[in-house]
Amino acid sequence: MIKYLSKLFLCWPLAILILSSLSLSSIAQYGNAGPWPYLDTLAQHQPDSALIQLRKLHAQALSQDDDLKAGLSLQRMGQICFDQGHYGQALDLYLQAEKIFQTSNNKAQLANNLFKIGILYYYNKQLDKARTTYNKALYLYRRTNDQNGQAAVFGEIGHLFEKRQRYDSAFYYQQRALQGYQKVGSRSGQAKIYENLGSIYEDLERYDTAYVCFTNSDRLYQQDHNTVARIEVLNNIGDVLRKTGRLKESLKLSHQAYALAVSTNNLYQEAAASRDLGKSFQLLKQMDSAYHYVELSRRLSLDVYSKEGLNQTLFLQVLYDINKKSDEIARLNSIRQTNRIITVAVVTVVILLIIIGVVVFSRQRLKIHDQKVLAEQQRSIYEAQNDLMQLELRNKELEEQGLKQQLELKTKELSNHTLNLIKTNQLLEGMRATLQQMVKEDKRDQKRQMQQIVQQIDQSFDHEQNWKEFTGAFEQVHQSFFEKLKAHSSDLTSADMRLIALLKVNMDSKDIAGLLGISMDSLRVARHRLRKKLNIEQGDNLSSFIQSL
Repeated sequence: MIKYLSKLFLCWPLAILILSSLSLSSIAQYGNAGPWPYLDTLAQHQPDSALIQLRKLHAQALSQDDDLKAGLSLQRMGQICFDQGHYGQALDLYLQAEKIFQTSNNKAQLANNLFKIGILYYYNKQLDKARTTYNKALYLYRRTNDQNGQAAVFGEIGHLFEKRQRYDSAFYYQQRALQGYQKVGSRSGQAKIYENLGSIYEDLERYDTAYVCFTNSDRLYQQDHNTVARIEVLNNIGDVLRKTGRLKESLKLSHQAYALAVSTNNLYQEAAASRDLGKSFQLLKQMDSAYHYVELSRRLSLDVYSKEGLNQTLFLQVLYDINKKSDEIARLNSIRQTNRIITVAVVTVVILLIIIGVVVFSRQRLKIHDQKVLAEQQRSIYEAQNDLMQLELRNKELEEQGLKQQLELKTKELSNHTLNLIKTNQLLEGMRATLQQMVKEDKRDQKRQMQQIVQQIDQSFDHEQNWKEFTGAFEQVHQSFFEKLKAHSSDLTSADMRLIALLKVNMDSKDIAGLLGISMDSLRVARHRLRKKLNIEQGDNLSSFIQSL
């Protein structure tokens, strides 16, 4: 796998060059619908390529002063980043699009953009912000009489109440969403709401009602020819049947879901269907078949994770290149704008001088010499100002370079401190083990002396000087990190802070245990206690949570 990835990264610059050379005329084949259907389809399979195309569209829109195209490009770029899990980058792009739609007073697109931001807040577990944003979108959808948009917002608000286990309110909003979709005749919308209702009924163990809702959802998806959505619904129906003891019917639905997943090359749904088949066969006491499908699910899940990891790597590379180009374009635009201002100023000054010269020459020939002297003085002032501006720009560039170098230096310093701590503790650990072995030997005249040395080494594990140096370097690289952390919990001890700092710098568990002078079992206990203090929900990853702060 490493060898394959190394080859892929070597080929990546060539791929970027080929993609960047593609003309946007290849999108024009979609006619009046514009490039959006093509790009939406491309984003599902090749998000990195879609991101490059959208970036080019955005640049083209800016050059043509096309606010709608610019806003839609940013919005779809944000959607791609959201789908890839880059919530910060997605929110930034959504906010840029929102500013454009507000400036152009495009209420319809502004409502759609707010709706997407609300979904982002929901998945980022900021439920209050999500509800506030949904309300803003709903207000605009009502202003534009967009029934489909209103129904979509009602469905998402229902999700919020379901998340908080307020099922009465969740049912109310899901029913309003269903009525809205029925009014506009949206089969896909109705199918999604029936799926949502089925999930709520399943959580409440009302399996008969859940079965009816899921069946309605499958029927509507089938009429809408949405095979991918059907797979998940069929899996849900299989779950309900399995929970109610109808195992043979459950197997039939799971086999159908698996076949659809294979036909659409959907590895994730193949793994889910295989897992459900394994559960059903296990309940039927057919252990050979159960093992086969559980093992198949495991292999497919590994393939999914491997594929997603590779896609994430490629996407991050594209995102980095785009951001780098954006910074360079912004810098060049700034220089171009400065030069434009200077050119306009020069032209203005020259025109004024000519007018003044003509007027003065026609009326007061005796003052021509004084006017020329005045013009020279003004030109000198202008040149001095221009030199000053260039000097200021250069100083800013040097200041930015200095800050970057300082950050790199601090990062290296942090890495050195960490490495020194690890080496020191490993050395002391080895010495302690050796001395303990000597103590176990039957040389009684050496035991007391050896035990004293072991105690001295144990005491050296608690030496705080290296930790103070490490903490100082860490806070310079990750500014305000501990303040953000204390907002989640006020019960953190200094030992907790040390463990969190080591997790933040991506240190593996073995090195952390050696650095803290504890066993792997003690480390697992410490991580478990830390999850409780930080109120991390079951299933969420501790390291991912710390990296997100």
